[in-house]
Amino acid sequence: MGLRVTALLLLLPLAALWLLPWPWQCLWLIPTIGLPWLSQWLPESLVQSFPAWIRWLPEDVAYIGNLLYINLAHKVFYTSLVDLFEARARANPDRLMVVDAASGLQVSLGEMDHKSCQVARALGAAFHGSVGLKEGDVAALFFLGPQGISTLSLWFGLSKLGCQVAWINPHIRGPPLLHAVLSAGSCILLADPELQEVVEVIAPELMAKGVQCFYLSSTSPTKGVEPLKDRIEAASSDPVPPQIRAGVTSKSMALFIYTSGTTGLPKPVILNHNRVLMMASSLRACGVRQSDVFYTALPLYHTSALLVGIMGCIERGCTCILAPKFSVSRFWDDCRKYQVTVIQYVGEVLRYLCSSPERPCDQEHKVRLAIGNGLREEVWKQFLKRFGPIRVCEIYGSTEGNMGFINYTGRVGAIGKSSPLLWLLSPFELIQFDTETEKPVRDKKGRCIPVGPGEAGLLVSLVTSFSPFLGYLGSPEHTERKLLRDVLRPGDIYFNSGDLLSRDSEGFLYFQDRIGDTFRWKGENVSTREVEGMLSLVDFLEEVNVYGVPVPGCEGKVGMAAVRLRPGKAFDGQKLHSFIENGLPVYAAPHFIRIQDSLETTGSFKLIKSRLVQEGFDLSAISDPLYVLDRKSKTFQPLTLDLYHAILDGSFQL
Repeated sequence: MGLRVTALLLLLPLAALWLLPWPWQCLWLIPTIGLPWLSQWLPESLVQSFPAWIRWLPEDVAYIGNLLYINLAHKVFYTSLVDLFEARARANPDRLMVVDAASGLQVSLGEMDHKSCQVARALGAAFHGSVGLKEGDVAALFFLGPQGISTLSLWFGLSKLGCQVAWINPHIRGPPLLHAVLSAGSCILLADPELQEVVEVIAPELMAKGVQCFYLSSTSPTKGVEPLKDRIEAASSDPVPPQIRAGVTSKSMALFIYTSGTTGLPKPVILNHNRVLMMASSLRACGVRQSDVFYTALPLYHTSALLVGIMGCIERGCTCILAPKFSVSRFWDDCRKYQVTVIQYVGEVLRYLCSSPERPCDQEHKVRLAIGNGLREEVWKQFLKRFGPIRVCEIYGSTEGNMGFINYTGRVGAIGKSSPLLWLLSPFELIQFDTETEKPVRDKKGRCIPVGPGEAGLLVSLVTSFSPFLGYLGSPEHTERKLLRDVLRPGDIYFNSGDLLSRDSEGFLYFQDRIGDTFRWKGENVSTREVEGMLSLVDFLEEVNVYGVPVPGCEGKVGMAAVRLRPGKAFDGQKLHSFIENGLPVYAAPHFIRIQDSLETTGSFKLIKSRLVQEGFDLSAISDPLYVLDRKSKTFQPLTLDLYHAILDGSFQL
């Protein structure tokens, strides 16, 4: 039976429940709870003899039913993220919302509501606030991790006014930072005073374009940048009338999160209130309880910590322990101190934990669930063996993507599970992809070709009203580049994930690789074009070709650059180190430099990366001079045979 026919037969009877009045729609709970319970009484030999789609039917129905019920409830009761936040604050004002693990500061739901009301009244035009913000305005937040609670109060306060918030990565500098603020249409920049030196570089140009700049402090050492802290603290904490944001709907833009993509400069991804509420339901879908204590050390300018973590905890009613940055030495101590039961990760986090020296108390904790993405199968197994029987729930998705997966069964190594039910709600395909031309393979009719079980294929998901693709703010070209048209039939439109996945016969999905010019390192997407653009400003470099190469024992790929020197110029490792330290985020810095007499290009002058990636930094395959980044010596030093082996065995840390 075909997947589409199977999905239709399974879902039609359940979908009929949507025609019933609201209370009766809760009948979704019957298959959601009943089928998994009944399956426990069936003989294991009988269950294993069933086709895969029947064998996993109880878990699939439970997952889809729970997901639909959550999202239906959100649509009935909430229009915006503020509605959800205020409802939780009214119902449980004394419930602990966030604890700053670095300072020990903590705030309840009621206290956060009061703080955000002060922000709204200090900044809002309706309250004669000094800034005069109103519904539809955009504010850019530029803060370091230790300012988590303050940053969240700004976010909720601005959202109460109906403003949209652009979350800026605090590690970007210069032109990319200026572009990030302006590309979102920001009318104000609210910045951490600790980032004074960075702000002062771009403030004159921002102010020339009409962007007001503020520090969240009592004083300001920068001309034209005003202090805002005292004004907020002096403002009333009386509730903000919802009429202030009367025009906000579930489809209104709520916030912008930036992604490098493949075009070089950061692009603001549009997230509307409906998308925020859907992502906030992820913790509930993973099995997080109201009594849980959630721990994250991921940055708030990413959707993982902000929407899955913070908003997920608000939606579920549990407490979030917010660490300003990840620390191997403090991670488990924090978990024990705060009685943490759920942790959030990216693949690198759990690998770092597994690589740390073993301790007798490794399994002395209350963590029962780990939620995140990017965990390799071998690290997964090592993590469970060392730290105990913790349930791992992998989530696959992207900031701009129109669908995602959750590994709700706990299959080791899988990023999620597909099913006929999920496919009918959010149709997707894995299609053949040519890595040389970097385009999908099409048949004689011009249609893309789905791959079979076990084959790697490009993940594409159908754009529908249920699964829309909101795209990027600004140029329509950026949005159009992420779309594929006429994939399976004339006129259809699919979102191009840029990821190669495989699917086994039971429907479990496995990550294979990323395509194009973007690679992942330290949990971040790195745009090769952005790095190439920055390195081209170095006075002794004539041409630059940036790519990612794998390193044994490390997640993702580390940056490497093949370069051609300007005539008459010599390579200066110290100067290059100083340049990238000031001009690039830490995760985007190339760790290897390969000097070539000429860079290989195609007939259309496109730089060729495939052979360079294959050769990596292998001294036995490369005769060109190679250099490696040495942060301790603050230089690029020649890659010797001893250094090469030290990198391979992990004794030289990248």
